[in-house]
Amino acid sequence: MSTSSFSKVSTFIASIVLIIGACGAAPAVAQSMPDTENGRYALSPAADSVLRLDTRTGAVSTCNNHSTAGWACYAVPDERAALDAEIGRLQAENEKLKADLAQREPTVTGKTEEALPKSDSLKKPEPKIAEGERKIEIPLPSDRDMDRMMSFLERAWRRLIDMANRVQKDVSGKI
Repeated sequence: MSTSSFSKVSTFIASIVLIIGACGAAPAVAQSMPDTENGRYALSPAADSVLRLDTRTGAVSTCNNHSTAGWACYAVPDERAALDAEIGRLQAENEKLKADLAQREPTVTGKTEEALPKSDSLKKPEPKIAEGERKIEIPLPSDRDMDRMMSFLERAWRRLIDMANRVQKDVSGKI
């Protein structure tokens, strides 16, 4: 074999080995490189776990290191998805109820489209002139009630006088 043909064959073999090596090494490099290195996940430390944000889908997971099972990630419930689902359910129920109401026969007869006069039902009506001139009568206490009140005041007054006399005796005796 000549030197030029030998160098062509060796160059050809070297290029094939290089291509096969590159193809074989690509999956190994891709497997060894974690997803955080290419920017898919953003990790944030939490109290005793790590929050993982998937930047492609927006899903959030909490990752914990359990002593028996190792690291495990669990998806955090998406409140927005739950709210959207509940809004959709309520809208569907509302449409169903409106359809049911539309199918019923009207039970009120003589209904008019005129608006009712606006008035405050809790507001007391202003007194009429004849009612405004009336006087309020307050019942007076009976004689029995007056006697009870007078005896109470008399007892309270006597106790007050007795206390004043005792204080005066205590002060004059000690001075």
